[in-house]
Amino acid sequence: MALTAAQLVACRRYMGYSVSGDGTSLPFRELVYSNVAHMGLSLDYRLAHLSAEEEAVVVNTYLTPLAAREQEIQGAADNLDTDAAAVWKRNPRELQDRIGLYNWLRRDLCTFLGFPPGPQLGGGGRVVRS
Repeated sequence: MALTAAQLVACRRYMGYSVSGDGTSLPFRELVYSNVAHMGLSLDYRLAHLSAEEEAVVVNTYLTPLAAREQEIQGAADNLDTDAAAVWKRNPRELQDRIGLYNWLRRDLCTFLGFPPGPQLGGGGRVVRS
């Protein structure tokens, strides 16, 4: 069983790498490499050759929770206009806390797959352009 096309896109995005485009954009796509065992290993190759158990970890431990965390960040916007209501008082750091947890989980996905966080995640991953 292989990751779906949508799951592959989600992996790249959560890891902080830009889109890879369709088949016609291959000469211009952003290639991502890792120094695993002192060899250049592409992210595309790694994701295409995960064991069934590794795929389950990627999907269940990372992709599914990351989608939920992302929605929680969006949902936190509903409370940004309320500082106190009756006995309830919002956590003024809720948004930062949620973003921190979300980004921690994204970096942990990078670590699990053996790649540095990408430029959009602030980790300055190594990008090779062909």
